[in-house]
Amino acid sequence: MTTNVQSTAGLGSLYWDNTGPKTEEKNDELTQEDFFSLLTQQLSYQDPSKPADNDQMIAQMTNFTMAEGISKLNENFASLAASMTSNSALQASTLVGKKALLESNTIELNSGEVSKGTVLAPEAVDNLTLTIKDKSGQIVDTIDLGTQAAGAIRFEWEGVDKDGQPFPPGEYQIVAEGSVNGEFNSLPLATFKNIESVNINGANGIIVNTKEGAVRLSEVAEISV
Repeated sequence: MTTNVQSTAGLGSLYWDNTGPKTEEKNDELTQEDFFSLLTQQLSYQDPSKPADNDQMIAQMTNFTMAEGISKLNENFASLAASMTSNSALQASTLVGKKALLESNTIELNSGEVSKGTVLAPEAVDNLTLTIKDKSGQIVDTIDLGTQAAGAIRFEWEGVDKDGQPFPPGEYQIVAEGSVNGEFNSLPLATFKNIESVNINGANGIIVNTKEGAVRLSEVAEISV
């Protein structure tokens, strides 16, 4: 394959014109020199019978210095915020193609991969069973997890039938059920979803986009390769 690279050697004059006169940019910022000039002018017009109090002069100088310092601090914060946003965008870009653990009642099956997830059990559970269904609601597989302690219970699904033949890639419904304190209940699940893209959304931070929708990165329990 041939890559065409266009030279820009002859384009310099279009972007950098050094022949014309340069206009010096005006700076409207009030400096300490300006302040002292104003202060000198003020003293020249003051009433000799009521000279300026030293404390007032010091207060004026202090207020000016504080105002100038706050202005510089705001500039530094703006620069820091821009730098942090740039760093966040760079870090977020590395998430694309990885998997995010999100609370969901579906599980993704990709060719040649083992699907993983977590059952969220607030208490110990007996006879924990996972039931996996296709889009039509037909049961394609079950996973017996037995008795489990409270907490995050990890599981894996290879996505093959009893004969070892793989099921078609796609989204499958998954249900977790078990006995908690003698009562048979459904339990919440979290499964890994492919991260298709990410957004930097101001106050909302980094937004992770999957097939199921967009969520904040702070709501993602785990990131996996």
